Amino acid sequence: MSTETEAKHAPEAVRRILEGQGYVADTRTATVAYLAGALDRPLLIEGPAGVGKTELGVALAAAEGRELIRLQCYEGLDESKAVYEWAYGKQLLYVELLKDRLEEVTEGATSLAEAARRVGELDDVFFSERFLLPRPLLRAIRCEGPALLLIDEVDKAEPEFEALLLEVLADFALSIPEVGTVKATRRPRVVLTSNDSRELSDALRRRCLHLFLDFPTPEREEEILRSRIPGLEAGLAASIAAHVARIRTLDLRKLPSVAETIEWARALLLLGGDALEPQLVRDTLDVLLKHEEDRDQVVSLKIG
Repeated sequence: MSTETEAKHAPEAVRRILEGQGYVADTRTATVAYLAGALDRPLLIEGPAGVGKTELGVALAAAEGRELIRLQCYEGLDESKAVYEWAYGKQLLYVELLKDRLEEVTEGATSLAEAARRVGELDDVFFSERFLLPRPLLRAIRCEGPALLLIDEVDKAEPEFEALLLEVLADFALSIPEVGTVKATRRPRVVLTSNDSRELSDALRRRCLHLFLDFPTPEREEEILRSRIPGLEAGLAASIAAHVARIRTLDLRKLPSVAETIEWARALLLLGGDALEPQLVRDTLDVLLKHEEDRDQVVSLKIG
Protein backbone atom coordinates (compact mmCIF):
# COMPACT_ATOMS: atom_id res chain seq x y z
CA MET A 1 0.00 0.00 0.00
CA SER A 2 1.43 3.39 -0.98
CA THR A 3 2.08 6.17 1.50
CA GLU A 4 -0.66 8.25 -0.14
CA THR A 5 -3.17 5.42 0.26
CA GLU A 6 -2.15 4.85 3.89
CA ALA A 7 -2.66 8.53 4.66
CA LYS A 8 -6.07 8.48 2.97
CA HIS A 9 -7.23 5.62 5.18
CA ALA A 10 -5.53 6.89 8.36
CA PRO A 11 -8.62 8.65 9.79
CA GLU A 12 -10.58 5.40 9.58
CA ALA A 13 -7.72 3.63 11.35
CA VAL A 14 -7.83 6.29 14.09
CA ARG A 15 -11.59 5.83 14.41
CA ARG A 16 -11.16 2.08 14.93
CA ILE A 17 -8.34 2.59 17.44
CA LEU A 18 -10.48 5.01 19.44
CA GLU A 19 -13.36 2.56 19.30
CA GLY A 20 -11.02 0.00 20.84
CA GLN A 21 -10.68 2.38 23.79
CA GLY A 22 -14.47 2.62 24.14
CA TYR A 23 -14.73 5.99 22.38
CA VAL A 24 -17.15 6.09 19.45
CA ALA A 25 -15.95 8.81 17.05
CA ASP A 26 -17.48 9.99 13.80
CA THR A 27 -15.43 10.55 10.65
CA ARG A 28 -14.91 14.26 11.26
CA THR A 29 -13.61 13.70 14.80
CA ALA A 30 -11.28 10.90 13.71
CA THR A 31 -9.98 13.00 10.79
CA VAL A 32 -9.17 16.07 12.91
CA ALA A 33 -7.59 13.88 15.62
CA TYR A 34 -5.40 12.24 12.98
CA LEU A 35 -4.38 15.55 11.40
CA ALA A 36 -3.50 17.11 14.77
CA GLY A 37 -1.06 14.28 15.36
CA ALA A 38 0.30 14.16 11.81
CA LEU A 39 0.82 17.94 11.67
CA ASP A 40 2.10 18.09 15.28
CA ARG A 41 -0.46 20.71 16.24
CA PRO A 42 -2.37 21.14 19.50
CA LEU A 43 -6.02 20.10 19.26
CA LEU A 44 -8.62 22.50 20.68
CA ILE A 45 -11.95 20.77 21.33
CA GLU A 46 -14.96 22.98 22.04
CA GLY A 47 -18.57 22.16 22.78
CA PRO A 48 -21.16 21.96 25.56
CA ALA A 49 -20.36 20.16 28.79
CA GLY A 50 -20.81 16.42 28.73
CA VAL A 51 -20.26 15.64 25.04
CA GLY A 52 -17.01 13.70 25.46
CA LYS A 53 -14.29 16.32 24.99
CA THR A 54 -12.16 15.20 27.91
CA GLU A 55 -12.87 11.55 27.12
CA LEU A 56 -11.46 12.07 23.61
CA GLY A 57 -8.18 13.31 25.06
CA VAL A 58 -8.03 10.39 27.47
CA ALA A 59 -8.82 7.92 24.68
CA LEU A 60 -6.13 9.39 22.42
CA ALA A 61 -3.52 9.04 25.16
CA ALA A 62 -4.47 5.41 25.78
CA ALA A 63 -4.70 4.56 22.07
CA GLU A 64 -1.24 5.98 21.37
CA GLY A 65 0.40 4.61 24.51
CA ARG A 66 1.12 8.07 25.91
CA GLU A 67 1.36 9.12 29.53
CA LEU A 68 -1.66 11.29 30.31
CA ILE A 69 -0.74 14.55 32.07
CA ARG A 70 -3.81 16.59 32.92
CA LEU A 71 -4.05 20.26 33.85
CA GLN A 72 -7.52 21.11 35.17
CA CYS A 73 -8.09 24.83 34.66
CA TYR A 74 -10.10 27.01 37.02
CA GLU A 75 -10.51 30.66 37.95
CA GLY A 76 -7.40 31.88 39.72
CA LEU A 77 -5.08 29.25 38.25
CA ASP A 78 -1.54 30.62 38.42
CA GLU A 79 1.99 29.62 37.48
CA SER A 80 2.69 27.88 40.80
CA LYS A 81 -0.17 25.45 40.18
CA ALA A 82 0.29 25.04 36.43
CA VAL A 83 4.06 25.09 35.92
CA TYR A 84 6.07 24.60 39.10
CA GLU A 85 6.32 25.50 42.76
CA TRP A 86 9.55 26.25 44.57
CA ALA A 87 9.95 24.35 47.86
CA TYR A 88 11.17 27.28 49.97
CA GLY A 89 10.62 25.39 53.21
CA LYS A 90 12.79 22.52 52.03
CA GLN A 91 15.43 24.98 50.82
CA LEU A 92 15.56 26.75 54.20
CA LEU A 93 15.86 23.42 55.99
CA TYR A 94 18.71 22.50 53.66
CA VAL A 95 20.49 25.79 54.45
CA GLU A 96 20.02 25.19 58.18
CA LEU A 97 21.48 21.70 57.96
CA LEU A 98 24.51 23.01 56.05
CA LYS A 99 25.07 26.07 58.22
CA ASP A 100 28.31 24.71 59.64
CA ARG A 101 29.59 23.99 56.14
CA LEU A 102 28.82 27.57 55.12
CA GLU A 103 30.87 28.86 58.01
CA GLU A 104 33.79 26.75 56.81
CA VAL A 105 33.42 28.12 53.29
CA THR A 106 33.53 31.76 54.44
CA GLU A 107 36.21 31.25 57.07
CA GLY A 108 39.25 33.39 56.38
CA ALA A 109 37.47 35.67 53.92
CA THR A 110 39.06 39.13 54.14
CA SER A 111 35.99 41.03 52.96
CA LEU A 112 32.22 40.74 52.63
CA ALA A 113 32.60 40.63 48.85
CA GLU A 114 34.95 37.66 49.06
CA ALA A 115 32.59 35.83 51.45
CA ALA A 116 29.67 36.49 49.07
CA ARG A 117 31.71 35.21 46.12
CA ARG A 118 32.51 31.97 47.93
CA VAL A 119 28.86 31.43 48.88
CA GLY A 120 27.81 32.28 45.32
CA GLU A 121 29.90 29.41 44.04
CA LEU A 122 27.49 27.12 45.88
CA ASP A 123 24.45 28.30 43.88
CA ASP A 124 24.14 24.89 42.23
CA VAL A 125 23.71 23.40 45.69
CA PHE A 126 21.04 25.79 46.95
CA PHE A 127 19.27 26.51 43.66
CA SER A 128 18.82 23.14 42.06
CA GLU A 129 15.99 20.96 40.83
CA ARG A 130 15.88 19.19 44.19
CA PHE A 131 13.71 22.11 45.36
CA LEU A 132 11.55 22.17 42.24
CA LEU A 133 8.03 20.75 42.51
CA PRO A 134 6.86 20.21 38.90
CA ARG A 135 3.22 20.85 38.01
CA PRO A 136 1.48 19.56 34.83
CA LEU A 137 3.04 21.93 32.26
CA LEU A 138 6.59 21.32 33.48
CA ARG A 139 5.96 17.60 33.88
CA ALA A 140 4.84 17.41 30.25
CA ILE A 141 7.92 19.29 29.03
CA ARG A 142 10.32 17.15 31.09
CA CYS A 143 8.64 13.84 30.27
CA GLU A 144 11.17 11.60 28.54
CA GLY A 145 8.59 9.22 27.08
CA PRO A 146 5.59 9.93 24.85
CA ALA A 147 3.04 12.05 26.68
CA LEU A 148 -0.29 13.75 26.06
CA LEU A 149 -0.89 17.04 27.87
CA LEU A 150 -4.62 17.52 28.45
CA ILE A 151 -5.43 21.15 29.31
CA ASP A 152 -9.00 20.74 30.47
CA GLU A 153 -11.59 23.57 30.46
CA VAL A 154 -9.08 26.21 29.44
CA ASP A 155 -11.90 28.75 29.21
CA LYS A 156 -12.22 28.72 33.02
CA ALA A 157 -8.75 30.24 33.47
CA GLU A 158 -8.20 33.99 33.14
CA PRO A 159 -7.23 35.38 29.71
CA GLU A 160 -3.80 36.31 31.14
CA PHE A 161 -3.07 32.62 31.61
CA GLU A 162 -3.22 32.16 27.85
CA ALA A 163 0.04 34.11 27.49
CA LEU A 164 1.80 31.39 29.44
CA LEU A 165 0.17 28.69 27.32
CA LEU A 166 1.27 30.45 24.14
CA GLU A 167 4.89 30.39 25.37
CA VAL A 168 4.64 26.69 26.09
CA LEU A 169 2.91 25.80 22.81
CA ALA A 170 5.32 27.90 20.74
CA ASP A 171 8.64 26.43 21.93
CA PHE A 172 7.76 23.76 24.50
CA ALA A 173 10.21 25.51 26.78
CA LEU A 174 9.85 27.26 30.11
CA SER A 175 12.09 29.81 31.78
CA ILE A 176 12.54 29.08 35.49
CA PRO A 177 14.55 31.79 37.28
CA GLU A 178 16.03 29.42 39.85
CA VAL A 179 17.40 26.83 37.39
CA GLY A 180 17.27 28.38 33.90
CA THR A 181 15.39 27.32 30.77
CA VAL A 182 13.87 23.86 30.53
CA LYS A 183 13.20 22.68 26.97
CA ALA A 184 11.36 19.55 25.90
CA THR A 185 13.49 16.83 24.37
CA ARG A 186 10.34 15.08 23.20
CA ARG A 187 7.34 17.24 22.38
CA PRO A 188 4.13 16.05 24.02
CA ARG A 189 0.88 15.85 22.15
CA VAL A 190 -1.48 18.59 23.40
CA VAL A 191 -5.27 18.56 23.68
CA LEU A 192 -7.20 21.55 25.04
CA THR A 193 -10.91 21.51 25.89
CA SER A 194 -13.32 24.41 26.30
CA ASN A 195 -16.98 24.67 27.27
CA ASP A 196 -17.08 28.09 25.57
CA SER A 197 -17.80 29.97 28.80
CA ARG A 198 -15.64 32.81 27.42
CA GLU A 199 -14.07 33.62 24.08
CA LEU A 200 -10.53 32.34 23.67
CA SER A 201 -7.92 34.57 22.07
CA ASP A 202 -7.21 34.45 18.35
CA ALA A 203 -3.54 33.85 19.16
CA LEU A 204 -4.36 30.63 21.00
CA ARG A 205 -6.77 29.51 18.29
CA ARG A 206 -4.11 30.04 15.61
CA ARG A 207 -1.83 27.59 17.40
CA CYS A 208 -4.42 24.82 17.32
CA LEU A 209 -6.52 22.69 15.07
CA HIS A 210 -10.17 23.16 16.02
CA LEU A 211 -12.85 20.57 16.62
CA PHE A 212 -16.40 21.23 17.78
CA LEU A 213 -18.22 18.39 19.50
CA ASP A 214 -21.96 18.60 20.01
CA PHE A 215 -24.34 16.14 21.61
CA PRO A 216 -24.46 13.01 19.46
CA THR A 217 -27.36 12.13 17.23
CA PRO A 218 -29.69 9.45 18.64
CA GLU A 219 -28.15 6.92 16.26
CA ARG A 220 -24.61 7.65 17.44
CA GLU A 221 -25.64 7.73 21.10
CA GLU A 222 -27.25 4.33 20.60
CA GLU A 223 -23.93 3.13 19.21
CA ILE A 224 -22.11 4.60 22.22
CA LEU A 225 -24.50 2.89 24.63
CA ARG A 226 -24.06 -0.51 23.02
CA SER A 227 -20.30 -0.04 22.95
CA ARG A 228 -20.06 0.90 26.63
CA ILE A 229 -22.69 -1.49 28.02
CA PRO A 230 -22.22 -5.06 26.77
CA GLY A 231 -25.48 -6.96 26.61
CA LEU A 232 -27.68 -3.88 26.19
CA GLU A 233 -30.34 -4.80 23.66
CA ALA A 234 -30.51 -2.72 20.50
CA GLY A 235 -34.18 -1.84 20.97
CA LEU A 236 -33.69 -0.54 24.52
CA ALA A 237 -30.54 1.36 23.51
CA ALA A 238 -32.45 3.03 20.67
CA SER A 239 -35.35 3.97 22.97
CA ILE A 240 -32.99 5.45 25.59
CA ALA A 241 -31.11 7.48 22.99
CA ALA A 242 -34.32 8.78 21.42
CA HIS A 243 -35.81 9.79 24.77
CA VAL A 244 -32.63 11.57 25.89
CA ALA A 245 -32.54 13.45 22.59
CA ARG A 246 -36.09 14.69 23.26
CA ILE A 247 -35.14 15.73 26.80
CA ARG A 248 -32.22 17.77 25.43
CA THR A 249 -34.65 19.89 23.39
CA LEU A 250 -36.05 21.31 26.65
CA ASP A 251 -34.86 24.47 28.36
CA LEU A 252 -33.24 22.72 31.33
CA ARG A 253 -30.69 24.04 33.82
CA LYS A 254 -28.41 21.16 32.87
CA LEU A 255 -28.85 19.00 29.82
CA PRO A 256 -27.97 15.34 30.40
CA SER A 257 -24.45 14.43 29.30
CA VAL A 258 -23.48 11.32 27.39
CA ALA A 259 -21.96 9.92 30.59
CA GLU A 260 -25.29 10.42 32.37
CA THR A 261 -27.12 8.67 29.55
CA ILE A 262 -24.81 5.70 30.05
CA GLU A 263 -25.43 5.73 33.81
CA TRP A 264 -29.18 5.88 33.24
CA ALA A 265 -29.03 2.90 30.92
CA ARG A 266 -27.07 0.96 33.53
CA ALA A 267 -29.58 1.91 36.21
CA LEU A 268 -32.46 0.68 34.07
CA LEU A 269 -30.71 -2.64 33.54
CA LEU A 270 -29.96 -2.99 37.27
CA LEU A 271 -33.68 -2.65 37.97
CA GLY A 272 -34.53 -5.27 35.40
CA GLY A 273 -35.91 -2.91 32.81
CA ASP A 274 -36.13 -4.18 29.26
CA ALA A 275 -38.31 -1.32 28.01
CA LEU A 276 -38.94 2.32 28.95
CA GLU A 277 -42.02 1.78 31.07
CA PRO A 278 -43.38 5.13 32.37
CA GLN A 279 -43.13 4.28 36.07
CA LEU A 280 -39.59 2.93 35.77
CA VAL A 281 -38.57 6.04 33.85
CA ARG A 282 -39.97 8.36 36.54
CA ASP A 283 -38.30 6.34 39.28
CA THR A 284 -34.87 6.61 37.64
CA LEU A 285 -34.84 10.16 36.26
CA ASP A 286 -32.70 11.26 39.22
CA VAL A 287 -29.81 9.38 37.61
CA LEU A 288 -30.19 11.36 34.40
CA LEU A 289 -31.16 14.82 35.68
CA LYS A 290 -29.35 16.85 38.34
CA HIS A 291 -31.90 19.51 39.28
CA GLU A 292 -35.36 18.99 40.73
CA GLU A 293 -36.94 21.63 38.48
CA ASP A 294 -35.51 19.82 35.45
CA ARG A 295 -37.01 16.55 36.67
CA ASP A 296 -40.39 18.22 37.30
CA GLN A 297 -40.41 19.68 33.79
CA VAL A 298 -39.63 16.33 32.17
CA VAL A 299 -42.27 14.52 34.25
CA SER A 300 -44.94 17.18 33.60
CA LEU A 301 -44.37 17.02 29.86
CA LYS A 302 -44.29 13.22 30.00
CA ILE A 303 -40.95 13.14 28.19
CA GLY A 304 -38.58 10.36 29.12
